[in-house]
Order: sequence, then C-alpha cells, then structure tokens
Amino acid sequence: MNAHTEIRIVASRAGTIEVAIDEPAGDVRGVAVIAHPHPLFGGTLDNKVVQTLARAFLALGYRAVRPNFRGVGQSSGVHDEGRGEVEDMLDVIDHFVPAKGDAELVLAGFSFGAMVQTFVARALAARGSAVRGLVLVGLSVTRVAPAAVPEQTLLIHGEKDDTVPLQAVLDWARPLDLAVLVVPGADHFFHHRLTLIKRLVLSAWLGVDRASQVAS
Repeated sequence: MNAHTEIRIVASRAGTIEVAIDEPAGDVRGVAVIAHPHPLFGGTLDNKVVQTLARAFLALGYRAVRPNFRGVGQSSGVHDEGRGEVEDMLDVIDHFVPAKGDAELVLAGFSFGAMVQTFVARALAARGSAVRGLVLVGLSVTRVAPAAVPEQTLLIHGEKDDTVPLQAVLDWARPLDLAVLVVPGADHFFHHRLTLIKRLVLSAWLGVDRASQVAS
C-alpha cells in the first residue's frame, strides 16, 4: 500500500499465509483484519477496496492487516470455497491479536472476503472472543449465504451492483434488522466511490464532524 508496508509470512493450518501489515502513525488502538475478494476472480490483498478499508482503519489508529487467502500470492494451499479461508483468517487473528489483552479487533472485508468474515465473527463468538465491529462492503450473499452478524456491523453496498444485486443483500439483511448503507450509483467495485467508502467507515467510528477532520 505504501513504502512502509511490511510483508510477513505467518504459519497457518494450510502451511503459510502472506500478510501485508501497515502501522498507524500514533498509538495502536487495535487490529483490523481485512479480507480480499474472490481469489478465482483476481482478488488479492492489493485490491483497491481492501486498501481503502486499510487506510480508513489506519487513520483510526488500528494496525491494518491484509492477508492473502490460501493459494494467492505467497500463501500456501488451494482455494476452498470459503471453508479453509475462514481458518486462514482465524490463524492470522491468533498471530496478531493476543489471546488476552486490551487491543480491539475489527473484521472487514470486500465481496467474498466480507462473506468469509461473517463466519470468522461467528467462530470467534463461539470461543468467547470479542470483536469491536464488522465492516462488510459489497457483501457476497448469492453463492454462499453469510452467517448472521452482530448489530455492530456496518454493511455498505452499491446501488448499481450487478455482481451481487442490492435486492439480494436487502433480503438477507431484513430478518436480521440490519441497516444497509447504499452508495448511490456505485457498482460492485465502487469505481470513483472509494473516498466515500473511507468517509463512511470513519463516520461510523468517529461521528461525522470528527471524521471529516481525520479524512482531510
């Protein structure tokens, strides 16, 4: 993402996972683990939406951690339709987030990565681990139904998404009483809307006035 991005190889159940790490300028508030879109359609940790989410959480004081799913880049293994990818994220979290400590954990993801993070959140809840919140952008709901998510979830979707239709996301969110933040005119990849994605994340965490100051 920038000259200061660190690339690290960490151990996983599939062998190893390639991870990009960016550190905030000041004190570290917590860790944001950000999952990329579908690897069979070109998704990697360098995806522009993923990088935008990383920048937002860096501005909020989080260490931004962007893993490559198994079979992508220097990560071992082969694509596993989301099952093994959940294990990948849990292994990354175990590496970067202390089992006991005050660091906040945020899960974020785009498209396929957002779907994976819903199951990661469920697995963490089952073992009693707290998550500060989820940010799900362009959530994939058509191939695999996401897991139910906690109320502290920010769900962002494009009005003109022709990969994951907005109506399908609304149908998924309705029984959960989960609000959907719709970006007018945006397609699945949020072309020309990335700055707005960052502002929405900042606003959700900081409030509108302070978010404008941080984003500027």
